[in-house]
Amino acid sequence: MHRRSRTILLIIALLLVGLRPGAAATKTEGDAIVGLWQTEPEDGEYAHVRIERQEDGTYSGKIVWLNQPDFPASEGPEWAGKPKVDRLNPDPDLRNRPIIGLQIMHGFRHDGDNVWVGGTIYDPKKGKTYSCKATLRADGTLYVRGYIGISLIGRTTVWNRVASGE
Repeated sequence: MHRRSRTILLIIALLLVGLRPGAAATKTEGDAIVGLWQTEPEDGEYAHVRIERQEDGTYSGKIVWLNQPDFPASEGPEWAGKPKVDRLNPDPDLRNRPIIGLQIMHGFRHDGDNVWVGGTIYDPKKGKTYSCKATLRADGTLYVRGYIGISLIGRTTVWNRVASGE
């Protein structure tokens, strides 16, 4: 076989391997949740959460921005004006973690029909972790439902996609 023929066969083989279904760089239907989301305002506060696909195919999200990043004066002189930290975390060793950069969503997997299940969500305002599922609606909003035990006992918040560029 000529050297040129072997080179062409090698190129074709590499292309075929790169195009196989499930290749790591392939965008999946589950990636519809990927992006930057604004949480539903609560007491005038809201955050931007970036959701990304992990190497294992699950989806996780972390807080990347807060509209009120510092504790207000009403928190008293010990906290007023300082950047918000995870002070209510049940683990004392984690109470000084900054809220900005905090991973709050873990382990979601796409279940079809624009639903992601099997994940957990952490609420730093309460220091609690809940089971969670997310549903992407036709209007582009993300319904995030945190619950204890079964989905009937929980709370849903509505998140809106943020235009890229933060």
